[in-house]
Amino acid sequence: MHPQVTDYINTSEKHKETLEALRQLLHDTVPGVTEEFKWSRPVFHSGKDFAYLKTAKAYVTLGFFQFDKLNDPEGLLEGTGKDMRHIKIKNVQEIDRELLSDWFKAASA
Repeated sequence: MHPQVTDYINTSEKHKETLEALRQLLHDTVPGVTEEFKWSRPVFHSGKDFAYLKTAKAYVTLGFFQFDKLNDPEGLLEGTGKDMRHIKIKNVQEIDRELLSDWFKAASA
């Protein structure tokens, strides 16, 4: 685990629990996932960057590079960028572990 990512999580008092849960889910789901701290945020990769975390005042943004690999029939992903989309997670109870595990596997493939 990258020390700057740990610091980012530990200094986010409001979203610490959510960030820790998402980080752990990423590590539990994607074998060999590694972390970097780029663009002032945690970025996760497995051969290539596939996801990032970013805090905002009222939520944590979980973003995906190459979002077209993700199955999103409910239209949960937000954004208008060419390659990236994100979801907003307000608290740890909003984490859909099954859905996010599927997305992490698809995005990292």
